[in-house]
This record gives sequence, C-alpha cells and structure tokens, in this order.
Amino acid sequence: MPPTLGPAFSVKAATNAGVSPRRLRARDLDRPFRGVRVRSATLPTDAEGDHALRALAYAVVLPNGQFFSHLTAAVLWGLPLPASALRRADVDVAVLATGRTPRGARVQGHRMVQAPTRVCVHPQLGVPLLAPASTWASLAAVLPDVRDLVAVGDAIVRVPMFRGDGPALATIDDLAAASSGRRVGVARLRAALPLVRERSASRTETWCRLALIDGGLPEPELNWDVVVGGRLVACVDLAYPRERVAVEYEGEHHVTSPQQWSRDIERHEALAAAGWVVIRVTKQHLFADAAGVVARVRHALARQ
Repeated sequence: MPPTLGPAFSVKAATNAGVSPRRLRARDLDRPFRGVRVRSATLPTDAEGDHALRALAYAVVLPNGQFFSHLTAAVLWGLPLPASALRRADVDVAVLATGRTPRGARVQGHRMVQAPTRVCVHPQLGVPLLAPASTWASLAAVLPDVRDLVAVGDAIVRVPMFRGDGPALATIDDLAAASSGRRVGVARLRAALPLVRERSASRTETWCRLALIDGGLPEPELNWDVVVGGRLVACVDLAYPRERVAVEYEGEHHVTSPQQWSRDIERHEALAAAGWVVIRVTKQHLFADAAGVVARVRHALARQ
C-alpha cells in the first residue's frame, strides 16, 4: 500500500496509484463509507478520535459545496462535548439552503440557511466545515443542556492563558452574531450566551462555575493567579480572592500520575501557607452531587 495515500483514501486514488482490487478488499482496511478505505492500524480507541477519523475519511469523497457541521465540526475544532453526544456513528455533513440535503450511509445530512452561517477551511486539517461560532450555534439543535453549550462557547472564546495556548477561535460578539435569527434551540443559545466567559480552561471548570452560580454563590474568578510577595504561588481554577477560597477540579490524571500528585500536594501546601482554603472537586462530586460542592464552598466562604 503506497504510504502517499495516507491513513484514509478513496478507492479511486488507490486504484490510480496501482493498488489492486484484491488488496483493497484486505482485512487490514476498514470501509467506513462507500468508495473509502482506512488503514485499520490507524483506528483510534476514543470516541472523539474515532469520529474525527471517520470525518477525515469521508472528506476524501466529500462533494463540492458540502461541509462538516454540528457535532462533527465541533470534534474537528477540538471542542468539548459530553460523551453521550458521540454515541451515534453518523458524520454530520451540511449544505447551504440552495443545495440538496446530503444523504448516504453513516451520514447525517443538514441543510442550513446561508445567513448567518459561515463556512471555512480548517487551517490544519484542510477540510471545509462550519466556522467556530457557527458550529456553536448549530449545536443548540443537538445539545439539550445549556451548560454544555456554555462549555463549548467558553472553549471557542478562550484567550491564551498558558504556555502553548493558541489564539481564541472566535469572540463573544461572533457567537452573538452566529446565533441570531430563527433556528432550532435558539432559546438555549440565548440562555447560554450571557454565561460564556473567556478564561475557562475546561468543560469541567465551566460546569463547576455554573453549579456555584446556580447555587446562589457569587461568580468566581477564573484561572486566578495567587501571588504572594511578588512570587506566583499557583494559578487556581476558580477563585474568590477576597475570601482566599480556591475551588480546584481534580481530573483523573491528578490521581493516576505520581508526578502530578506530588505537584498537587506541594501546590496545596503553598496555598494553605498563604492563607487560602482549597476546595477539591472530583467528577463524582460535580456530576453526582453539585449541591454538596456548593455547600462546601459556601461554608468555606463563611469561615474566611
């Protein structure tokens, strides 16, 4: 198999490169779409990676005028989605209103109005898809929870905060423009837009912030630098600087990585020495007992 074909390729391209029909029927090639082959060794095991690879596989036979939209565009932009959203296998493919709705096996077709929909070419992947703000607006039709729309919006408008961060994909004004007009889920977009912030670093940070607000607590500062004596002690996920209360989300890597665990211990000791109380929140706390998280933070604020 010529390496120039890449991990996903069309049968036509392979035939033109001299690959035999028998080789194209081999078991080491997956057949996600008619006329497309994918090297089985490249298949990822995570839902986002699997969906992205299937989209890039379909891109080799994507007709002119069609583009990726909705969940598929969100995956290709690297936006945070709930695991439940990617349980279906179909790739979202759209066309502007003057075209015919895309159809095909494993394809979810959409027809979108021309305004305010914006289509672009992904700068790294080279495939046509909804622009980030239009992607956010389209997700209102498939994400029923406003908090997930806020988390996606946060990811799109996130400003550079840490080393290696790229520029924001869009601005809050871009989100507002993209969500104008009549569309499925417009009420959810209108509820989510005022809650979008530029300094949320993850979906879980967004959900934690919204849980605190919904629980009646003041909105915390996001990714707040704790500086003592001119020295940076830590950048905490959520902060109430006046009361010196920090809320830190502990992902699974905080437990499974010995190096991360050691850094966390040193970091929390430094915060305690600076007079800060740290409320540590896990996935179980946040998604199964958000009221308990709110109660813990409220108690810490009252004591400080």
